[in-house]
Amino acid sequence: MKVVCFAGYSGSGKTTLMAQVIALLRQQGLRVSVVKHAHQGFDMDRPGKDTHRHREAGAFEVVVASGRRLALLREFEREAELSVHQLIAELYDGVDWVLVEGFRDSDLLKIEVWRAALGRPARYLDDDFVVAIATDAPAQLPAATLRPVLDLNDASAVAQWLLANQDRFDYHPERYA
Repeated sequence: MKVVCFAGYSGSGKTTLMAQVIALLRQQGLRVSVVKHAHQGFDMDRPGKDTHRHREAGAFEVVVASGRRLALLREFEREAELSVHQLIAELYDGVDWVLVEGFRDSDLLKIEVWRAALGRPARYLDDDFVVAIATDAPAQLPAATLRPVLDLNDASAVAQWLLANQDRFDYHPERYA
């Protein structure tokens, strides 16, 4: 499995870019999974649904499945911030790529998604795990870099770069145990 993190500040375009890259990788016949960091209190369930009622009654885990989909909802008894590596371990083994959104402080190789218009600092200056920068303003990067600079608005180029460099993104879970 290959793992790459898309890291950047809110509003930089991570989700849009990732959705386009996912579609392009799928067109190549590859299986893609996503790990996304969410803010506290998010919920994928809805009040009144059976799964919500089970959780409200105190179930630790609820698995709901059909012939086409499986969802696992797990409630933590105490607040628990799982590492990105623990979350990757929860995924299906037969996946080709895992795209991670968020977890910008992780030790995963990253494509930094940077927009000058946001006025936020670039992370590549201090983060050795940033291996490429996807931006809509390469001339406005705060410092020269030897890292590849990719066009944020050209998901095809980003996907092609990932595929051309895929050996770099081999994931070795034993390194993180």
